[in-house]
Amino acid sequence: MSQPPRRGRVAAPSLGAGILLALSLPPWGWWPLGLVGAAVLYWRLGALPVRTRAWSGWLTGIGAYTIGLFWARAFNWYGALALVVAEALFMAAAAAATPPGRGRGLGFVGACTLAEAARMSWPFGGLPLGGLFLGQADGPLVELARLGGPLLVTAGVYAGGVALATLACWVRAHLGYAPSATSSTTPSPLRAVVVAAGVAVLVVAGAVAPDGGPPVRTLRVALVQGGGRRGLSKEQVPASTVYQAQLAATGAIRSTGDTGDTGDTGGRAPADPSLESPELVLWPEDVVALDQPLAGSPEAAQLSRLAARLRTTLVVGVTEPATPSTFRNEVVAWGPHGRVVGIFEKVHRVPFGEYVPYRSLVAHVANLSGVPLDAVPGRGSGLLRTPAGPLGLLVSFEVFYAGRSHASVRAGAQLLAVPTNTSSYSTSQVPSQEVAAAVMQAVETGRDLVQAAPTGYSAVITQRGVVVARSALGRRQVLVATVALRRGMTPYDHWGDLPVLVLAACALAAGWIRQWRYS
Repeated sequence: MSQPPRRGRVAAPSLGAGILLALSLPPWGWWPLGLVGAAVLYWRLGALPVRTRAWSGWLTGIGAYTIGLFWARAFNWYGALALVVAEALFMAAAAAATPPGRGRGLGFVGACTLAEAARMSWPFGGLPLGGLFLGQADGPLVELARLGGPLLVTAGVYAGGVALATLACWVRAHLGYAPSATSSTTPSPLRAVVVAAGVAVLVVAGAVAPDGGPPVRTLRVALVQGGGRRGLSKEQVPASTVYQAQLAATGAIRSTGDTGDTGDTGGRAPADPSLESPELVLWPEDVVALDQPLAGSPEAAQLSRLAARLRTTLVVGVTEPATPSTFRNEVVAWGPHGRVVGIFEKVHRVPFGEYVPYRSLVAHVANLSGVPLDAVPGRGSGLLRTPAGPLGLLVSFEVFYAGRSHASVRAGAQLLAVPTNTSSYSTSQVPSQEVAAAVMQAVETGRDLVQAAPTGYSAVITQRGVVVARSALGRRQVLVATVALRRGMTPYDHWGDLPVLVLAACALAAGWIRQWRYS
């Protein structure tokens, strides 16, 4: 019987696997490395005792999340460190739950999928950022989202890793190398082919599955990005500066027959006819930050006149005080006649960003001056009925959660709209991961998606996951596009996560049954 590998021989490949997984994510986006990283982790877990498997998985998580969640250092370094250590525990749990012997392949895919489902939902609603599925937005596995959402994409990566590792071990043995101490069975190329073929069949099935159906009609949309310096907090940039930047950018837009008098915006009529006559104008999240109620404010009157002048539906992110200790993060829509036609309040708040869980306790150990107020949680599906059409709103952080879009699509949304704000991040990591999440949302719901951010990325994405337009970071810019409204449903719209969760649990159970049967 071979001796278990020394801890050093576990640490290096485990950390390496995590780094490979992280480099598959945006902004690097080398999606094949996700499969390679999964393969290295799967190979490394072979024949290890449970405590060493947990150690290996935790080190993989450290490698993955130190890079994948590097953006968290923008808040404070010790909070980022605690976050990485905690998130890595989910991968440690998956590795510990993976059978070491004959049932390892099934158990590995099931355990890793279930662990990722838990990480994306707990605690405080979970943290999908840094999730393995985000790295596949530009790869063929994105088609799996139409069948089973982010979790099926995640399972596809780990299954692909199993196939790749099995094939590599077979090649190694076929070339005459000694059997690996990390494998308790002889590798079979047939097993690798079967697993790879199964993933390929699912990808093809996803590609031909219903994708939202034919357009009901088309809609001309303008996404307004005011621009500005990135990496600054709200306290460092006056709210009036952000608001005026949005108005100035909107000055490039005009309605048909506009004389060029842009009134409140102070801009000039554009020479570019593509900036004429949008039926929907989308502003980003919280670019209208008020210290008084919106109703009766000068900003409300100004935005009402702007919507009426452009003869458009103007959708704007607004924050306003609710009580002395809370605020509302809202999306407000003005119709072509200048009247408010709908308001949606953000449901899924950012923990430690928009509110502090257990604030009274946390205040004893951390400085909470950066989050002085708690956002009031909203309610509802995210559906906002407007003269431009029924919109499914995903406010910023909500774009990472598949459940938010499904609620609005099931309620009747025909276009997804994402007003967001990632201006406080100095690098492109969070904005690029957000675009990847938006691609997943578009594919899994069969809806075109439009996203507006004050300093980028603003983007237009088709229901097939094609990014047809994306802004530059920091630049003042208006993206104009014609998008489609759709009523059809994808398989994932109908089924949600439940089938994938059940199959993952069955795979984990079957792996352990096979392990016990042949041990």
